[in-house]
Amino acid sequence: MGGPLETGCFLPFAGFMAAPSAFRMLRRFLKSSARGCSSGAPVTQPRPAEPSRPSGEGLSTRLQFLQAHAAPFSAFLTDSFGRQHSYLRISLTEKCNLRCRYCMPEEGVSLTPKADLLTAEEILTLARLFVKEGVDKIRLTGGEPLIRPDVVDIVAQLHRLEGLRTIGVTTNGINLARLLPQLQQAGLNAVNISLDTLVPAKFEFIVRRKGFHKVMEGVHKAIELGYKPVKVNCVVMRGLNEDELLDFVALTEALPLDVRFIEYMPFDGNRWNFRKMVSYKEMLDTIRQRWPGLEKLPEEDSSTAKAFRIPGFQGQISFITSMSEHFCGTCNRLRITADGNLKVCLFGNAEVSLRDHLRAGASEEELLRIIGAAVGRKKRQHAGMFNIAQMKNRPMILIGG
Repeated sequence: MGGPLETGCFLPFAGFMAAPSAFRMLRRFLKSSARGCSSGAPVTQPRPAEPSRPSGEGLSTRLQFLQAHAAPFSAFLTDSFGRQHSYLRISLTEKCNLRCRYCMPEEGVSLTPKADLLTAEEILTLARLFVKEGVDKIRLTGGEPLIRPDVVDIVAQLHRLEGLRTIGVTTNGINLARLLPQLQQAGLNAVNISLDTLVPAKFEFIVRRKGFHKVMEGVHKAIELGYKPVKVNCVVMRGLNEDELLDFVALTEALPLDVRFIEYMPFDGNRWNFRKMVSYKEMLDTIRQRWPGLEKLPEEDSSTAKAFRIPGFQGQISFITSMSEHFCGTCNRLRITADGNLKVCLFGNAEVSLRDHLRAGASEEELLRIIGAAVGRKKRQHAGMFNIAQMKNRPMILIGG
Protein backbone atom coordinates (compact mmCIF):
# COMPACT_ATOMS: atom_id res chain seq x y z
CA MET A 1 0.00 0.00 0.00
CA GLY A 2 1.32 3.40 -0.94
CA GLY A 3 1.84 6.23 1.52
CA PRO A 4 -0.12 9.49 1.39
CA LEU A 5 1.97 10.84 -1.45
CA GLU A 6 1.02 7.89 -3.63
CA THR A 7 -2.66 7.78 -2.73
CA GLY A 8 -3.37 11.48 -2.59
CA CYS A 9 -4.80 11.06 0.93
CA PHE A 10 -3.77 13.60 3.50
CA LEU A 11 -3.13 11.44 6.55
CA PRO A 12 -2.17 13.03 9.87
CA PHE A 13 1.45 12.24 10.74
CA ALA A 14 0.81 11.75 14.44
CA GLY A 15 3.81 9.47 14.68
CA PHE A 16 6.07 12.13 13.18
CA MET A 17 5.58 14.88 15.75
CA ALA A 18 8.70 16.92 16.35
CA ALA A 19 9.89 15.12 19.47
CA PRO A 20 12.09 17.04 21.93
CA SER A 21 14.99 14.74 21.06
CA ALA A 22 14.89 15.93 17.46
CA PHE A 23 15.26 19.52 18.55
CA ARG A 24 18.01 18.65 21.02
CA MET A 25 19.77 17.24 17.98
CA LEU A 26 19.26 20.50 16.12
CA ARG A 27 20.61 22.51 19.03
CA ARG A 28 23.65 20.26 19.20
CA PHE A 29 24.40 20.40 15.49
CA LEU A 30 23.16 23.88 14.67
CA LYS A 31 23.39 25.63 18.05
CA SER A 32 19.90 26.92 17.48
CA SER A 33 16.98 27.41 19.81
CA ALA A 34 14.42 25.66 17.65
CA ARG A 35 11.33 25.14 19.77
CA GLY A 36 8.92 22.23 19.78
CA CYS A 37 6.45 21.96 16.94
CA SER A 38 5.02 25.46 17.05
CA SER A 39 3.08 25.40 13.84
CA GLY A 40 -0.66 25.68 14.01
CA ALA A 41 -3.09 23.96 11.74
CA PRO A 42 -2.24 24.72 8.14
CA VAL A 43 -4.46 27.09 6.25
CA THR A 44 -6.68 25.19 3.86
CA GLN A 45 -6.94 26.28 0.28
CA PRO A 46 -9.33 25.47 -2.56
CA ARG A 47 -8.14 24.14 -5.90
CA PRO A 48 -5.48 26.57 -7.12
CA ALA A 49 -5.90 28.48 -10.32
CA GLU A 50 -3.41 28.24 -13.12
CA PRO A 51 -0.21 30.26 -12.55
CA SER A 52 -0.77 33.97 -12.71
CA ARG A 53 0.42 35.49 -15.97
CA PRO A 54 2.44 38.67 -15.56
CA SER A 55 1.26 41.23 -18.05
CA GLY A 56 3.18 41.57 -21.27
CA GLU A 57 3.89 45.16 -20.34
CA GLY A 58 5.35 44.12 -16.97
CA LEU A 59 7.60 41.51 -18.53
CA SER A 60 8.69 43.89 -21.24
CA THR A 61 9.54 46.63 -18.75
CA ARG A 62 11.66 44.36 -16.57
CA LEU A 63 13.43 42.79 -19.54
CA GLN A 64 14.20 46.23 -20.93
CA PHE A 65 15.67 47.25 -17.58
CA LEU A 66 17.81 44.10 -17.32
CA GLN A 67 19.04 44.44 -20.90
CA ALA A 68 19.80 48.13 -20.49
CA HIS A 69 22.03 47.39 -17.50
CA ALA A 70 23.66 44.24 -18.86
CA ALA A 71 27.07 43.91 -20.44
CA PRO A 72 27.25 42.88 -24.11
CA PHE A 73 26.06 39.28 -24.24
CA SER A 74 26.27 36.27 -26.52
CA ALA A 75 23.62 36.07 -29.23
CA PHE A 76 23.81 32.27 -28.93
CA LEU A 77 22.59 32.41 -25.32
CA THR A 78 19.90 35.05 -25.91
CA ASP A 79 16.44 33.75 -26.80
CA SER A 80 13.76 35.26 -29.02
CA PHE A 81 12.25 37.10 -26.05
CA GLY A 82 15.53 38.80 -25.16
CA ARG A 83 16.30 36.64 -22.12
CA GLN A 84 20.04 36.29 -21.58
CA HIS A 85 21.09 32.94 -20.13
CA SER A 86 24.02 33.47 -17.79
CA TYR A 87 23.34 30.59 -15.40
CA LEU A 88 24.14 26.96 -16.24
CA ARG A 89 23.13 23.95 -14.15
CA ILE A 90 25.14 20.80 -14.83
CA SER A 91 24.04 17.40 -13.56
CA LEU A 92 27.11 15.36 -12.62
CA THR A 93 25.32 12.04 -12.13
CA GLU A 94 21.93 10.38 -12.28
CA LYS A 95 22.68 8.33 -9.17
CA CYS A 96 21.60 9.26 -5.67
CA ASN A 97 22.03 7.77 -2.21
CA LEU A 98 18.47 8.78 -1.23
CA ARG A 99 15.07 8.01 -2.79
CA CYS A 100 13.04 11.19 -2.24
CA ARG A 101 9.38 10.68 -3.07
CA TYR A 102 8.99 13.87 -5.12
CA CYS A 103 12.16 13.23 -7.11
CA MET A 104 12.32 9.53 -7.91
CA PRO A 105 9.53 7.01 -8.55
CA GLU A 106 9.26 4.32 -5.88
CA GLU A 107 10.26 1.66 -8.40
CA GLY A 108 13.43 3.58 -9.24
CA VAL A 109 14.61 4.73 -12.66
CA SER A 110 16.60 3.18 -15.48
CA LEU A 111 20.05 4.72 -15.34
CA THR A 112 22.01 5.70 -18.42
CA PRO A 113 24.96 3.38 -19.17
CA LYS A 114 28.20 4.85 -17.84
CA ALA A 115 29.66 5.10 -21.36
CA ASP A 116 26.83 7.47 -22.32
CA LEU A 117 27.37 9.86 -19.40
CA LEU A 118 29.52 12.95 -19.77
CA THR A 119 33.13 12.51 -18.72
CA ALA A 120 34.83 15.14 -16.58
CA GLU A 121 36.70 16.33 -19.66
CA GLU A 122 33.44 16.72 -21.62
CA ILE A 123 31.80 18.58 -18.73
CA LEU A 124 34.70 21.00 -18.60
CA THR A 125 34.76 21.44 -22.38
CA LEU A 126 31.09 22.43 -22.40
CA ALA A 127 31.45 24.59 -19.29
CA ARG A 128 34.38 26.44 -20.87
CA LEU A 129 32.30 27.11 -23.99
CA PHE A 130 29.32 28.45 -22.05
CA VAL A 131 31.50 30.63 -19.81
CA LYS A 132 33.25 32.07 -22.85
CA GLU A 133 29.81 33.08 -24.15
CA GLY A 134 28.78 34.85 -20.93
CA VAL A 135 27.71 32.28 -18.34
CA ASP A 136 29.01 33.52 -14.98
CA LYS A 137 27.32 31.05 -12.64
CA ILE A 138 27.43 27.25 -12.69
CA ARG A 139 25.59 25.00 -10.26
CA LEU A 140 26.42 21.32 -9.97
CA THR A 141 23.42 19.06 -9.42
CA GLY A 142 22.41 15.43 -9.78
CA GLY A 143 21.23 12.89 -8.77
CA GLU A 144 23.50 13.58 -5.86
CA PRO A 145 26.60 15.40 -7.16
CA LEU A 146 28.72 14.65 -4.10
CA ILE A 147 28.73 10.90 -4.78
CA ARG A 148 30.74 11.51 -7.96
CA PRO A 149 34.37 10.59 -7.06
CA ASP A 150 35.93 13.41 -9.10
CA VAL A 151 33.62 16.20 -7.90
CA VAL A 152 36.39 18.08 -6.05
CA ASP A 153 38.61 18.04 -9.13
CA ILE A 154 35.73 19.21 -11.35
CA VAL A 155 35.14 22.17 -9.01
CA ALA A 156 38.85 23.00 -9.05
CA GLN A 157 38.93 22.94 -12.86
CA LEU A 158 35.82 25.11 -13.10
CA HIS A 159 37.36 27.57 -10.65
CA ARG A 160 40.11 28.24 -13.19
CA LEU A 161 37.67 29.46 -15.85
CA GLU A 162 38.05 33.19 -16.40
CA GLY A 163 34.73 34.99 -16.07
CA LEU A 164 33.02 32.38 -13.90
CA ARG A 165 32.01 34.17 -10.70
CA THR A 166 29.97 31.55 -8.84
CA ILE A 167 30.28 27.78 -8.48
CA GLY A 168 27.47 26.27 -6.45
CA VAL A 169 26.23 22.83 -5.55
CA THR A 170 22.80 21.49 -4.67
CA THR A 171 23.17 18.47 -2.41
CA ASN A 172 21.13 16.24 -0.14
CA GLY A 173 23.80 16.86 2.48
CA ILE A 174 24.66 13.25 3.28
CA ASN A 175 28.32 13.61 2.21
CA LEU A 176 28.60 17.35 2.71
CA ALA A 177 30.32 17.55 6.11
CA ARG A 178 33.07 15.21 4.91
CA LEU A 179 33.68 16.86 1.52
CA LEU A 180 32.94 20.55 2.06
CA PRO A 181 36.41 21.57 3.34
CA GLN A 182 37.97 20.15 0.16
CA LEU A 183 35.26 21.64 -2.04
CA GLN A 184 35.69 25.07 -0.48
CA GLN A 185 39.43 24.94 -1.02
CA ALA A 186 38.80 23.93 -4.65
CA GLY A 187 36.62 27.01 -5.21
CA LEU A 188 33.02 26.15 -4.27
CA ASN A 189 31.35 29.32 -3.04
CA ALA A 190 27.61 28.52 -2.80
CA VAL A 191 25.78 25.65 -1.10
CA ASN A 192 22.14 24.57 -1.28
CA ILE A 193 21.06 21.70 0.98
CA SER A 194 17.82 19.79 0.47
CA LEU A 195 15.97 19.23 3.75
CA ASP A 196 12.21 18.73 3.85
CA THR A 197 11.65 18.00 7.54
CA LEU A 198 13.20 18.55 10.96
CA VAL A 199 11.78 15.27 12.28
CA PRO A 200 14.11 12.25 11.89
CA ALA A 201 11.32 9.67 11.49
CA LYS A 202 9.59 11.76 8.84
CA PHE A 203 12.93 12.29 7.09
CA GLU A 204 13.26 8.53 6.68
CA PHE A 205 9.72 8.34 5.31
CA ILE A 206 10.29 11.07 2.73
CA VAL A 207 13.71 9.94 1.49
CA ARG A 208 13.21 6.19 2.11
CA ARG A 209 16.65 6.08 3.75
CA LYS A 210 18.38 7.02 7.01
CA GLY A 211 20.73 10.00 7.23
CA PHE A 212 19.05 12.89 9.08
CA HIS A 213 22.04 13.31 11.40
CA LYS A 214 24.46 13.51 8.46
CA VAL A 215 22.41 16.24 6.79
CA MET A 216 22.38 18.22 10.04
CA GLU A 217 26.15 17.84 10.25
CA GLY A 218 26.38 19.15 6.69
CA VAL A 219 24.31 22.24 7.51
CA HIS A 220 26.47 22.89 10.57
CA LYS A 221 29.70 22.43 8.58
CA ALA A 222 28.56 24.91 5.91
CA ILE A 223 27.82 27.50 8.60
CA GLU A 224 31.11 26.77 10.35
CA LEU A 225 33.06 27.30 7.11
CA GLY A 226 31.48 30.70 6.58
CA TYR A 227 28.99 30.11 3.77
CA LYS A 228 26.46 32.90 4.08
CA PRO A 229 23.72 32.32 3.55
CA VAL A 230 23.53 28.56 3.64
CA LYS A 231 20.48 27.82 1.52
CA VAL A 232 18.11 25.09 2.69
CA ASN A 233 15.64 23.84 0.08
CA CYS A 234 12.35 22.55 1.48
CA VAL A 235 9.71 21.09 -0.86
CA VAL A 236 6.39 21.67 0.91
CA MET A 237 3.78 18.92 0.49
CA ARG A 238 0.31 18.99 1.97
CA GLY A 239 -0.38 16.29 4.53
CA LEU A 240 3.32 15.65 4.99
CA ASN A 241 5.40 18.62 6.10
CA GLU A 242 3.40 21.83 5.78
CA ASP A 243 2.88 21.68 9.56
CA GLU A 244 6.62 22.41 9.95
CA LEU A 245 6.64 25.76 8.15
CA LEU A 246 7.00 27.78 11.34
CA ASP A 247 9.72 25.50 12.71
CA PHE A 248 11.79 26.02 9.57
CA VAL A 249 11.27 29.78 9.78
CA ALA A 250 12.35 29.71 13.45
CA LEU A 251 15.74 28.30 12.41
CA THR A 252 16.54 31.62 10.71
CA GLU A 253 16.35 33.52 14.00
CA ALA A 254 19.82 32.52 15.19
CA LEU A 255 21.35 31.06 12.04
CA PRO A 256 22.46 32.62 8.71
CA LEU A 257 20.16 30.37 6.68
CA ASP A 258 18.04 31.13 3.66
CA VAL A 259 15.22 28.61 4.01
CA ARG A 260 13.65 28.29 0.57
CA PHE A 261 10.12 26.88 0.49
CA ILE A 262 9.51 25.23 -2.88
CA GLU A 263 6.09 24.55 -4.34
CA TYR A 264 5.62 20.86 -5.10
CA MET A 265 6.14 20.42 -8.86
CA PRO A 266 4.95 17.72 -11.27
CA PHE A 267 7.60 15.44 -12.76
CA ASP A 268 7.41 12.01 -14.32
CA GLY A 269 6.94 9.33 -11.69
CA ASN A 270 6.17 11.49 -8.63
CA ARG A 271 2.37 11.14 -8.96
CA TRP A 272 1.84 14.88 -8.58
CA ASN A 273 -1.61 16.06 -7.55
CA PHE A 274 -2.63 19.70 -7.16
CA ARG A 275 -4.14 18.87 -3.75
CA LYS A 276 -0.65 18.05 -2.47
CA MET A 277 0.71 21.44 -3.53
CA VAL A 278 0.81 24.20 -0.92
CA SER A 279 0.91 27.51 -2.75
CA TYR A 280 3.24 30.39 -1.97
CA LYS A 281 0.38 32.61 -0.81
CA GLU A 282 -0.93 29.94 1.54
CA MET A 283 2.52 29.46 3.06
CA LEU A 284 2.99 33.21 3.37
CA ASP A 285 -0.36 33.64 5.12
CA THR A 286 0.50 30.90 7.63
CA ILE A 287 3.87 32.48 8.42
CA ARG A 288 2.46 36.01 8.68
CA GLN A 289 -0.07 34.87 11.26
CA ARG A 290 2.90 34.04 13.53
CA TRP A 291 5.22 36.89 12.42
CA PRO A 292 3.10 39.84 11.19
CA GLY A 293 6.26 41.95 10.79
CA LEU A 294 7.62 39.78 7.99
CA GLU A 295 9.33 42.08 5.47
CA LYS A 296 9.61 41.62 1.71
CA LEU A 297 13.16 41.99 0.40
CA PRO A 298 14.07 43.52 -2.98
CA GLU A 299 14.18 40.97 -5.81
CA GLU A 300 17.52 40.29 -7.42
CA ASP A 301 17.82 40.32 -11.20
CA SER A 302 16.62 37.02 -12.68
CA SER A 303 15.95 35.60 -9.23
CA THR A 304 13.52 32.69 -8.95
CA ALA A 305 12.87 33.40 -5.28
CA LYS A 306 10.60 35.81 -3.44
CA ALA A 307 12.62 36.67 -0.34
CA PHE A 308 11.45 37.82 3.10
CA ARG A 309 13.00 38.40 6.49
CA ILE A 310 11.78 38.87 10.04
CA PRO A 311 13.34 41.92 11.74
CA GLY A 312 16.04 40.84 14.16
CA PHE A 313 16.54 37.41 12.58
CA GLN A 314 19.97 36.49 11.20
CA GLY A 315 18.65 34.60 8.20
CA GLN A 316 15.77 34.90 5.78
CA ILE A 317 13.15 32.83 4.01
CA SER A 318 12.31 32.58 0.33
CA PHE A 319 9.61 31.05 -1.84
CA ILE A 320 10.12 29.30 -5.18
CA THR A 321 6.76 29.83 -6.87
CA SER A 322 7.23 27.79 -10.05
CA MET A 323 3.61 26.64 -10.09
CA SER A 324 1.44 29.44 -8.70
CA GLU A 325 3.40 32.49 -9.95
CA HIS A 326 5.93 31.49 -12.57
CA PHE A 327 9.05 33.56 -13.22
CA CYS A 328 9.51 32.55 -16.85
CA GLY A 329 9.71 36.14 -18.05
CA THR A 330 13.18 36.68 -16.60
CA CYS A 331 14.49 33.11 -16.65
CA ASN A 332 18.25 32.99 -17.26
CA ARG A 333 18.84 29.26 -16.70
CA LEU A 334 19.98 26.45 -18.93
CA ARG A 335 20.55 22.82 -17.91
CA ILE A 336 22.84 20.04 -19.06
CA THR A 337 21.80 16.56 -17.98
CA ALA A 338 24.29 13.92 -16.87
CA ASP A 339 24.00 12.25 -20.27
CA GLY A 340 24.80 15.48 -22.05
CA ASN A 341 21.42 16.80 -23.15
CA LEU A 342 20.73 20.53 -23.16
CA LYS A 343 17.37 21.49 -21.62
CA VAL A 344 16.37 25.11 -22.05
CA CYS A 345 13.36 24.78 -19.72
CA LEU A 346 13.04 22.67 -16.59
CA PHE A 347 9.41 21.89 -17.43
CA GLY A 348 9.86 21.40 -21.17
CA ASN A 349 10.52 18.01 -22.72
CA ALA A 350 12.59 19.29 -25.65
CA GLU A 351 16.27 18.32 -25.44
CA VAL A 352 19.28 18.33 -27.74
CA SER A 353 22.30 16.07 -27.23
CA LEU A 354 25.50 18.06 -26.90
CA ARG A 355 27.32 14.84 -26.02
CA ASP A 356 26.61 13.27 -29.41
CA HIS A 357 27.82 16.33 -31.30
CA LEU A 358 30.86 16.64 -29.05
CA ARG A 359 31.83 13.01 -29.61
CA ALA A 360 31.23 13.35 -33.34
CA GLY A 361 33.96 15.99 -33.41
CA ALA A 362 31.82 19.12 -33.72
CA SER A 363 33.80 22.33 -33.69
CA GLU A 364 33.20 25.09 -31.16
CA GLU A 365 31.35 27.08 -33.81
CA GLU A 366 29.11 24.12 -34.65
CA LEU A 367 28.32 23.53 -30.98
CA LEU A 368 27.43 27.18 -30.54
CA ARG A 369 25.06 27.06 -33.50
CA ILE A 370 23.36 23.99 -32.01
CA ILE A 371 23.11 25.65 -28.60
CA GLY A 372 21.88 28.90 -30.13
CA ALA A 373 19.17 27.12 -32.10
CA ALA A 374 17.92 25.35 -28.96
CA VAL A 375 17.92 28.56 -26.91
CA GLY A 376 16.13 30.36 -29.74
CA ARG A 377 13.28 27.83 -29.56
CA LYS A 378 12.70 28.42 -25.85
CA LYS A 379 9.07 29.26 -25.18
CA ARG A 380 7.85 32.41 -23.47
CA GLN A 381 6.61 30.47 -20.44
CA HIS A 382 5.87 26.96 -19.28
CA ALA A 383 2.52 25.32 -19.99
CA GLY A 384 0.99 25.69 -16.52
CA MET A 385 0.93 23.15 -13.72
CA PHE A 386 -2.06 21.15 -14.90
CA ASN A 387 -0.67 20.80 -18.41
CA ILE A 388 2.83 20.03 -17.11
CA ALA A 389 1.36 17.24 -15.01
CA GLN A 390 0.11 15.56 -18.21
CA MET A 391 3.37 15.97 -20.15
CA LYS A 392 5.98 13.28 -20.58
CA ASN A 393 9.18 14.52 -18.98
CA ARG A 394 12.12 13.00 -17.16
CA PRO A 395 11.86 12.30 -13.44
CA MET A 396 13.56 15.11 -11.51
CA ILE A 397 16.52 12.89 -10.66
CA LEU A 398 17.34 12.51 -14.38
CA ILE A 399 17.09 16.26 -15.03
CA GLY A 400 19.17 17.64 -12.22
CA GLY A 401 16.76 20.27 -10.94
